[in-house]
Amino acid sequence: MADQRTLAALLGEFARNMGTDFPIQKTLDRLVERVVQVLPVTAAGLTLITPGNAPTYIAASNEVALVHERHQTDLGVGPCSTAVETGEAVSAPNLRSDDRFAAFGPAAVASGLQAVFAFPLRHGSDRLGALDLYRDEPGSLDCADMEAAQTLADVAAAYILNARSRDVALETSDQFRASALRDSLTGLPNRMLLRQRLEYAAERVQRSGTDAAVLVVDLDEFKRVNDRHGHQVGDLLLIAVGDRLAGLVRPGDTLARVAGDEFVFLCEDVRSADNVETLAARIDDAFTHPFAIGDLELAITASVGMAYAGPGEDVSDRLVAEADVAMTQAKGKGGGRHQIIDLREAEKANERSLLESDLREAVAHGDLDVAYQPLVRSEDGVVTGVEALLRWSHRVRGSVPPLTMIHLAEQSGLINEIGSWVLERACFDRQQWLRQCPGKPLDLSVNVSTRQLMTPGFCDTVTRILDRTLMPASSLILEITEAVILDDADRTTTVLSDLRHLGVRLALDDFGTGYSSLSYISKFPVDLVKIDQSFVARIGHDETGPAVIELIIKLAHLMGLGVIAEGVENAQQRDEVTAMHCESLQGFLFARPMSALAITDQLEASPGGAYCLAGVPRPRTRQRQTRSA
Repeated sequence: MADQRTLAALLGEFARNMGTDFPIQKTLDRLVERVVQVLPVTAAGLTLITPGNAPTYIAASNEVALVHERHQTDLGVGPCSTAVETGEAVSAPNLRSDDRFAAFGPAAVASGLQAVFAFPLRHGSDRLGALDLYRDEPGSLDCADMEAAQTLADVAAAYILNARSRDVALETSDQFRASALRDSLTGLPNRMLLRQRLEYAAERVQRSGTDAAVLVVDLDEFKRVNDRHGHQVGDLLLIAVGDRLAGLVRPGDTLARVAGDEFVFLCEDVRSADNVETLAARIDDAFTHPFAIGDLELAITASVGMAYAGPGEDVSDRLVAEADVAMTQAKGKGGGRHQIIDLREAEKANERSLLESDLREAVAHGDLDVAYQPLVRSEDGVVTGVEALLRWSHRVRGSVPPLTMIHLAEQSGLINEIGSWVLERACFDRQQWLRQCPGKPLDLSVNVSTRQLMTPGFCDTVTRILDRTLMPASSLILEITEAVILDDADRTTTVLSDLRHLGVRLALDDFGTGYSSLSYISKFPVDLVKIDQSFVARIGHDETGPAVIELIIKLAHLMGLGVIAEGVENAQQRDEVTAMHCESLQGFLFARPMSALAITDQLEASPGGAYCLAGVPRPRTRQRQTRSA
C-alpha cells in the first residue's frame, strides 16, 4: 500500500512546481521515478495520446518502462490506449492469462513483464494520455493504490495542461512583442516603432549635427473607396500604396503606417530642405498612376505635409505634429499636393483648439442652453410643436454659431454627451409645459448629428431619456440630415428602423442641399421632410426656388411624407408655400427662438385650447397655379 506521507510529499512537490517555469520533461521524469518509490510497482511510464495522432512516449522511470512505453507507442494498442479510449483505469494483474492485449501481452511477458496497470490522464471529459505502471511479478494493486495512481495521473494531466498554457502564453507574448511594432495590414512600422525611431534619430542628430525631416502622407477621399468598393478593396489599396511608397525610402529612413490611410516618412541625414521637397514631389508622382486592385484600377491622390528640422533642432513627436498640420492644410486646398506648414493657418487651428477647450469647460460647468422655435400649422397658424436649438454664449466671443459649435463637438468627441444633454433637457422642458398647460401638448423636434446617430447604443440612450422624462415617444421628432443617409446606408436603415420601432418620428432636415433625392429617401423610414430655407428665400426673387419647393412637396406627399418649410420670414413666403399645400411652417415671421420660460408664458397667455402666436396674422389661402413637373 502506498505510504500516505510519501504520497503527500510527492503531491506537494508537484503543486510547488505547477506555477513555475520548471522544465516539463524533468518534472514528469521525476514523477515516474517517485511513483516507483510510492507504489508497489517495478517501473512507471507516461504516454501522451492526442486524438487523431499516434501515441507519443514522454517519460519513463527506467529502461524497462522505456521499452514497454515505446512498444505500446509502436503498436498503437495496449493497456495505455484502452485507458485513454474508455476513460477508466485498466488493470491487468496477470498478463499470461489476460487475452485482452494479444499484440502487446506476449512480447511484454517474454521480456519479463507480468502485470500492467494504466490510468488515464483526465481533464474533464478529455484524456491526454495515460500513466502506466509495470510489475515483474503478477498481482493486483489494492483499492488505495489504484486511487493513489489515478490521483497521480490526474495531477500529471493538470501539470501538462498548465505547462502547455505557459508555453502558448510565452509564444504569444513573443509574437506580440514582434508584431506590436508592425502594422498588421501592410507590415510597415507602426506608430510605436516610429516613435522609437524618432528617439534614435534625435540622438544621432545631436551627435552628428545633421538635419532630419518628417513627411505625412494622407490619402484623399479614401472613404469613398471603402463606401463604393468595400473595406476589403480598401485594405488591398492600402497595401498597394504602402508597397509603392516603400520604393521611395532611402536606406536608413523609415516609412510607417500610423493610422487608417496615413503614412509617415522619417528621413535622416537630410542635406537641405531641397531634399525634402524632392521626396515630396516623388510622392506626388507615385499617385499619378492608378493602382491595380484585382480587376479594378483605382485612381487616388494624396495630401503631403512636410516638417523640417535643421542642425541641432528638436526631432520628436512635435515634428510629426507639424507635418500633420501641413498635411491638413494641403488637404484643405483640394488635396493632391504637398506643402510645408503655414504658420498663419496653424494659428487659426490653434484658435480652434482653444475654442474646443472652452467648449469642454462650458459642458463641464453647464454653460450651454437650449432655445425653442415654434412650428405652426399652415392652414390656421396653430402652433403644433417646437424645435430645440442648442445655444452657447461664450464669455468673451459672445454667441457662438451653432454650426461652429457642432463641428467642434464632433471633432472633440463631445457630440454624444452634448446631444444627449440637449435631448434630455428638451424632453424635460416639454413635460414641464404640459404639466402647466395640460390642454396644449406640443411635438418636440431635436436635431441629431450624423456621428451621434451612428454611435452604437444611440437607440438605448433615447429609450432611457424617454423613460426618465416620462416623454411619450410619439411626440418626439428627431431631425437628421442627408449626410446620414449617404454615409452608411445599411447602418442608417438599421438605426432609423430601431428608432421608428420605439415610436419616434424622423424628419430629414435641410432637404435639397445635399446629394440625395426623394426617390432615394423612399428607401429609408422617415416621416417628414424639412425644405431648406435657401429655397424659401428665393420666393419673390426668382422662379427656381418655388419650383423646387412645389416639386418636393408633391413627391413627398406621394410617398406619404409630411412637409415643413423652414426660414419663412415674410407673408409672401408664407402664402406661397401654404398654397402649395405645405402642412407646417417655421421661421422668423412667426417667432424667433425663445427660452423655455417664454414658451410657458406663450402657452399660458394663449386663449382656448389652441396655441397661436400673438400678432401673427393667419395665412391667406388661395389656389396656386400648378406648375409643370
